[in-house]
Amino acid sequence: MTLRLGTRRSTLATTQSSWVADRLRDLGHDVELVEITTEGDRDRTTPLASMGGTGVFVSALREALRDGTVDLAVHSLKDLPTTPEDDLVVAAIPSREDPRDALVARDGLTLGELPAGSTVGTGSPRRRAQLEALGLGLELRELRGNVETRLGKVSGGELDAVVLAHAGLRRIGRADVVTEVLDPIQMLPAPGQGALAVEVRADDSATRDVVAALDDADTRACVVAERAVLAELEAGCSAPIGALAEVVLGDDGDELSLRAVVASIDGAGDVRRSAAGSPADADGLGRALARLLLEDGAADLAPLSPRPTVHTERPGA
Repeated sequence: MTLRLGTRRSTLATTQSSWVADRLRDLGHDVELVEITTEGDRDRTTPLASMGGTGVFVSALREALRDGTVDLAVHSLKDLPTTPEDDLVVAAIPSREDPRDALVARDGLTLGELPAGSTVGTGSPRRRAQLEALGLGLELRELRGNVETRLGKVSGGELDAVVLAHAGLRRIGRADVVTEVLDPIQMLPAPGQGALAVEVRADDSATRDVVAALDDADTRACVVAERAVLAELEAGCSAPIGALAEVVLGDDGDELSLRAVVASIDGAGDVRRSAAGSPADADGLGRALARLLLEDGAADLAPLSPRPTVHTERPGA
């Protein structure tokens, strides 16, 4: 049986999907890529936040899964809404690429070397908020389009710099254009950034079992914790929220270290907190950290719809 793998048509999406297809072929399976056009691909000018966030890249792929056009779909995990779908399941989260953000600037400049007034393109409220908070005097411009379109804004002189996901540039072989990989102390990435999600129909046990072989336990624990922060805050994937989890060696074995930020779009303030816990309780760790962010004023900074505050012991205490 040939597995039909649904993918968006962009260079990055097909590269990511081809990587998954090759891993499945290595396991002895036949795989065919099926290109699907999403609303986010058709409309490349409207800001994503106005279209409902990066979830606009997901709906058409999910439709193709549901109607049987494809057997599995590959998403950039950061694009997936946190609300689970009853009839679909993420059967695998493969090993993650570098989750950090990257700067591509004219003349090889780093973020700190860009003169005040430099124009920097980003379509992400999260990136915009954290860049504003640095107080560098940059002029931030709304930016949409595929990776090559964004890079062309710099090479063509229209912008001084753009900020993109390092993972995407690495995957398409364009890491050479990066002038600085941004430290998470400056810029926490989007929850799930750098990771892929392979989604299948929940009732398709055969495909689910095949795909499950690609799952990486450490990556899954990290992104579950990061996305739990978003879910507990009831914030969408376009909210000005960053989170990054890492599996580190603790006193009693593997430990999950989690950092998160909620920022105001204008850079006037942010709340940054961290926590640590067991990888086995990744979801609980992320939700506890989200409640801590709320207790410390996060809801005053960003358009959140948080659950009622539950006062609990602070995570990692």
